[in-house]
Amino acid sequence: AIKILPEHAANPEMKQRFEREAQTLASLKHPHICVLYDVGHQDGIDYLVMEYLEGESLAERLTRGPLPLDEALKYAVHIADALDKAHRQGVVHRDLKPGNIMTTKAGAKLLDFGLARLKQPGPTPAFTALSALPTERSGLTVQGAILGTLQYMAPEQLEGKDADSRTDIFAFGGVLYEMVTGKKA
Repeated sequence: AIKILPEHAANPEMKQRFEREAQTLASLKHPHICVLYDVGHQDGIDYLVMEYLEGESLAERLTRGPLPLDEALKYAVHIADALDKAHRQGVVHRDLKPGNIMTTKAGAKLLDFGLARLKQPGPTPAFTALSALPTERSGLTVQGAILGTLQYMAPEQLEGKDADSRTDIFAFGGVLYEMVTGKKA
């Protein structure tokens, strides 16, 4: 699958986000995170070549109602495992929602790391390991900027505060609720 950033949309901030998504995906190797194969630029268009996934987004699947409990549990385990990998690598997704999760025969795959925050590794206490690290590109996201999708945003995101792994866990709770009930939290 090829994701492009067309020339007309390539303002400096969007280009940085696109490059950050490539960098983030390249750092994450996990069976439930979409694989990045290549990054390039041709004829004024930046592009990412990613794993092609056959299936449908979780958002599309949810239009038919809640998932059977065993299926919801299987996808929940896959999503939680993918988030755990990302968080251990210092990556906070910041836009976890059904539209950024693909459902395939093999299970769930986490997509779209365009709003992700990649943090520099370093030794810190277990409970603050992810939230206490400085961001790699602090100028990319303005302090107080609200990023994400409203229905899945943690309170700190709505207040424009820094997001950490707990922000993704909050969104994951909303996604899990929606998988089981068929309704947004």
